[in-house]
Amino acid sequence: MKDVKRFSGWREGDRDAEDMDIDDDDDPFSAFSRFGFNGINGVHQRHQESLHTRRKVQDPPVIHDLKVSLEEIYHGSTKRMKITRRRLNADGRTMQTEDKILNIVIKQGWKEGTKITFPKEGDATPDNMPADIIFILKDKPHSHFKRDGTNMIYTALCGCTVNIPTIEGWVIPLPCNIIKAGDSEEICAGRGDLIVEFKIHFPDRIAPQKRQILKQHLPCS
Repeated sequence: MKDVKRFSGWREGDRDAEDMDIDDDDDPFSAFSRFGFNGINGVHQRHQESLHTRRKVQDPPVIHDLKVSLEEIYHGSTKRMKITRRRLNADGRTMQTEDKILNIVIKQGWKEGTKITFPKEGDATPDNMPADIIFILKDKPHSHFKRDGTNMIYTALCGCTVNIPTIEGWVIPLPCNIIKAGDSEEICAGRGDLIVEFKIHFPDRIAPQKRQILKQHLPCS
């Protein structure tokens, strides 16, 4: 016969609980399993569950420059940007690659450096929170204008009437009565002034006949 050890002394209220028998040939931890304890396996399971439910950390933002023309800033516009990203499938573990179109509404007068953020539109994995995608406005070089805050600057030569183009497409004739280099004149006051800067180029050598013409137009110092 097998040697059976008997434990007594368990109490339930005012009554003795049933004695618990442990067979020497059995796993000594099997008794704990009967009372809902899983031993080492239970600890491991709880550890895995805590890892699975831990808080995800969001990836750093993905930043792109968005080049826009001055006409687009002046009138306002909408740009459609295609992105490719990884996203989780319904099972929460496997991933697929997909394309998405982001519509960027550019408002009138937005300054260079303006940030447009699309929250959590980046890659998604089982272990991360998708990153934000950020577009930063950058001005494209313009053939006639450059921006100074909300103002448009146009560079002209002096000594004549200059037809100043506007961002709206029409032209303003401007007599060049200011002849000092670096001077400027403001026109089209309203949303932002259109500033015309006067830049004078002096040649290294002047032919005698041209000197007489200059004397007629330039004041004596």
